[in-house]
Amino acid sequence: MAADYIIGPNTENPRLTRSVMGVDHLGEKFELSVIEERPLTIFLNSQEIVTAMTIGDYPEYLALGFLRNQGMLDPAETVTDVEYDEELEVVVVRTESRTTYEEKVKKKTRTSGCAVGTVFGDMMEGLVGLTLPAAPMRTSWLYTLARTINTTPSLYLEAGAIHGTVLCKEDRPLVYMEDVGRHNAVDKIAGWMLFEKVGAEDKILYTTGRLTSEMVIKTAMMGIPVLASRSGFTAWGVEIARQVGLTLIGRMRGKRFVCLTGEERLIWDADPETVPEDEKHHRRKGALID
Repeated sequence: MAADYIIGPNTENPRLTRSVMGVDHLGEKFELSVIEERPLTIFLNSQEIVTAMTIGDYPEYLALGFLRNQGMLDPAETVTDVEYDEELEVVVVRTESRTTYEEKVKKKTRTSGCAVGTVFGDMMEGLVGLTLPAAPMRTSWLYTLARTINTTPSLYLEAGAIHGTVLCKEDRPLVYMEDVGRHNAVDKIAGWMLFEKVGAEDKILYTTGRLTSEMVIKTAMMGIPVLASRSGFTAWGVEIARQVGLTLIGRMRGKRFVCLTGEERLIWDADPETVPEDEKHHRRKGALID
């Protein structure tokens, strides 16, 4: 199924997981596949911005998306080069003109979740005057996407301890990114869109993580009108989604979901009674505990 994606999960990449021996609850030897973590230091021109812990795939997309979503890289800015040094584990994003990153770095704070520090004030400023497109969202697309994504072979299903984010159009998932931090996975999507010059007005973002304020802000700054997840909401995430007109859908499990804002985009074209419940071995842990 992953072959239908423009970019699918990297389940065959040996650098992303490692086999570790241990014992199980009976004291018997047990071999488990676990996720690798690697530091990645991101520079904007000559300024070191942050070191993020990541699984190490698509570092150029992660760097581009991080800088764009943190408000450090203006949409009108011309990126002249993205250089990755695998040995040093460094990505340098170079721009045509000098940026305003110095002041933005000074205002860096740490926000909710399991990712890196966030220039939260600048992210909020990026939402001022933002208008998201009034794109339709069919409930039949939701059900198809959830089933396709949750049955796709992934690092999560292989090793757990990882989040996934998927860029979708209608009922087709396009790009599936995974990482130890859900924010990293979103930033990889943003970086891919920026690099490939892909429009956001008709896209849907699906995430396995919680629908927090930062997830909502990142999605809105990317210009995507719909954000969906199997997991739950935070109150601030819902409040910001209402302010920017984002359709926020959570607790997607089988035939059930909850939409807390932006319901005017929904077109109810699917009968929930015809939607099968999730098979137990494909249920993501995030639906229960994340």
